[in-house]
Amino acid sequence: MLLSKQTYLILMLLLISVISFIAIHAAPNSFLAAGELNPNMTPQTIAQLQAIYGLDQPLWKQYIDWIINLLTLNFGVSFVSGAEVSSEILKRLPITLTINIISMLVAFSLSVYLGIKAALYFQHRSDYVIRQLSLLSFAMPSFYLALLLILLFSIELHWLPIAGLHSIEPKEGIAYYTDMAWHLILPIGVMIFGSLGSMIIYVRSLTLEILKSDYYFFARTRGISSSRLLRYYIVPNLLPPIVTLLGLSLPGLIGGSVILESIFGIEGTR
Repeated sequence: MLLSKQTYLILMLLLISVISFIAIHAAPNSFLAAGELNPNMTPQTIAQLQAIYGLDQPLWKQYIDWIINLLTLNFGVSFVSGAEVSSEILKRLPITLTINIISMLVAFSLSVYLGIKAALYFQHRSDYVIRQLSLLSFAMPSFYLALLLILLFSIELHWLPIAGLHSIEPKEGIAYYTDMAWHLILPIGVMIFGSLGSMIIYVRSLTLEILKSDYYFFARTRGISSSRLLRYYIVPNLLPPIVTLLGLSLPGLIGGSVILESIFGIEGTR
């Protein structure tokens, strides 16, 4: 059974890779579309670039080379900078990881707190406000929210920087990291807000199921305090499914950070 599952997984990954490869080559714009429109690019130069990137090979040969390079983490040379793509990723990876880890931890903590509070105050004002907040977070596109916050806090109020990681004037020591944190307030805030919606609803739903369970009912009849009920009966039963949900939402969080890095002009792995 294990072998069949592994075989199925490999076949699915190969099918996904084939579909992705065909979709890229079926796109109307070619890899060298910008170069073909450049009057300074001669046909010989374009042909040389195609040979460098292997685009003059048959499609089956390009696919095999692409899979081999992907498995060996050989991403080739950047078309923009001319440097190795792997080195460019390693150079920009720390800031992307920092943004995502901070956003994930804060969003996780806030979702657990707000979801539990909404369930404990079921059908009260707190529950209503938290549900509306989660629905707003779920429905609001992160890029649209980012633009609104830039207009409000950066352009109108001049409280926060518009883009980038550092100010124009270089800083040293603690001021360097303080300046970086000041520039990351908006992008991290947008990522946190965008991650709250589904997690709050999920935590609230799980907490309501726990509150209806027999073991929670008997614990209450024994006169256990609310803080001990929360610590020993609610939170331990919430953590396993929430951690699973957090792992499943991580790819979407990282994908969203790529868009936000472009909007805020952050030199991450975008």
